[in-house]
Amino acid sequence: MNNKKRFSLPPKYILFILAIFCLGAMFVTFATKVSVAPIKNVVGYVIVPMQKGINKVGGWFGDKTLEFKTLEEVKKENKDLQAQIADLKVENSKLLQERYELDRLRQLFELDEKYTGYEKVAARIIAKDTGNWFNTFIVDKGEKNGIKKDMNVIDGSGLVGIVVETGDNWARIRSIIDDSSNVSSMVLSTQDLCMVKGNLELMSDNTIEFEKLVDSDNNVAVGEQVVTSNVSGKYLEGILIGYITEIKEDSNQITKSGYISPAVDFEHLSEVLIIKNLKEQPHTEE
Repeated sequence: MNNKKRFSLPPKYILFILAIFCLGAMFVTFATKVSVAPIKNVVGYVIVPMQKGINKVGGWFGDKTLEFKTLEEVKKENKDLQAQIADLKVENSKLLQERYELDRLRQLFELDEKYTGYEKVAARIIAKDTGNWFNTFIVDKGEKNGIKKDMNVIDGSGLVGIVVETGDNWARIRSIIDDSSNVSSMVLSTQDLCMVKGNLELMSDNTIEFEKLVDSDNNVAVGEQVVTSNVSGKYLEGILIGYITEIKEDSNQITKSGYISPAVDFEHLSEVLIIKNLKEQPHTEE
């Protein structure tokens, strides 16, 4: 049994025929003035749904365009805000740096007031040896600034070290925590002499050691201040070194040794003061 082929018309032709029909109906209405209510009804059933569909599609595209525009605006605003946040972070970092620098300069000023009898010059650290500690480092002042070997170096809290080498515009400093450092010192309250020795291995506990303390009357106690002594060959008298944290009697039962917490933070140095006065009396112990 042969199947009959069904007749089908492409949608575009149907739409074309309907458009011709609508145009014809409009022409008849205006030309003949006859009643075309049935035709209007047909047009209402055909055209109105099509118009609604077109309006919905147009509205959808309009909403999507608005959403895309809004999203782009949000992205731009977000990018602008991120840039502002980055600028604020940089500005905040600069302000913090300036505040810390101001605090350090204030400490140096207070120290300058403490040692008013000495001529001093401020210097910034520009290089240091490897490691966590400022045991040896270089500053940005040198012979052109009047800096000489064996000048004492201090910071906002006390004794840092001594100048060991100079150039035209730089100087190398060896701090009191360096393994090669020996400072003739004394307990401030009793004037008992001792020797403070550098030891980098002890700095993990924030301590340096002292030895050869003669304390015959047992007057020296934990917490006592240790300063540079009057018999030191290179260090000026009375500069604070630190505070005694532990005392023990030596095996000879004559002298004592122990540990000191340094007054200076040798992990976070940035500026120092160099005392331009040299110790007058030469000595060979250091």
